[in-house]
Amino acid sequence: MFGYLVAAPKMLEEQQLRRYTACYCGLCRSLKQRHGELSRLTLNYDMTLLVLILGGLYEPEELSGENRCIRHPKNAQDWVRTEATDYAADMNVALAYLKCLDDWDDEGKLTGLAGAKALKQGYEKIKAQYPRQCGEMERSIAALRQIEREKREAPDEAADCFGRLMGEIFVWKNDRWSDTVYRMAHALGRTVYLMDACMDLDRDAVTNSYNPFRRYYGLDNEQRFRDILKMQLGECVYYFDKLPIVQDAMIIKNILCDGLWTQFDRKYKKEGKDS
Repeated sequence: MFGYLVAAPKMLEEQQLRRYTACYCGLCRSLKQRHGELSRLTLNYDMTLLVLILGGLYEPEELSGENRCIRHPKNAQDWVRTEATDYAADMNVALAYLKCLDDWDDEGKLTGLAGAKALKQGYEKIKAQYPRQCGEMERSIAALRQIEREKREAPDEAADCFGRLMGEIFVWKNDRWSDTVYRMAHALGRTVYLMDACMDLDRDAVTNSYNPFRRYYGLDNEQRFRDILKMQLGECVYYFDKLPIVQDAMIIKNILCDGLWTQFDRKYKKEGKDS
């Protein structure tokens, strides 16, 4: 359920794209400095959205620079890092650890076991510092696993688990904005979960894996799924617009309104050509 919260780079101005990638590189630096070199393998663009939203909402002091790294050995890359970046790095590691643990417990994947062992010490430190967030992650993943094992075809019930998980992650500070942030992220989590179910329906049907949209397999689903996702995403954007975010607001809107649809549009355009 990761990989959807990315920007649509062709729709960003050059300065916005540089800012976006600098925040991503800053997250990579935070991972290395807080959790070691191996933690950088968990890096993804999804948590960059968290950096942008929390940075725009609270405007913490920024550190910036440019450096070469393993991924970019030839050309130095701009990076931007804040206290919100460090928080996002912690949440990134926590999510990666729990996903690895779930892969091992649920499917017996050896890669999951190896990943969980590598990240366990870091996760325990994060959980001690952020018990609310980590506690909800654990509960939500356990609840979702139970729904999947029982093959309960209830999209709202399953999506709500991931919504609660995302809601707690995005609430960094307990203040006047925490309720709005939670509602925004809860709707976003529901959107991401349902998007993933739409994208995996064909594969899950063939492998007899859980999917809350299983009853729609074999039907013409593009408009049905698009309407469901638009309703969830509309709630997310509604609450986002209530937040006093100016800095990076256009990049965030690009991710929510354009980038999030990239894989969905690609899949259904391809299917349209094949039919």
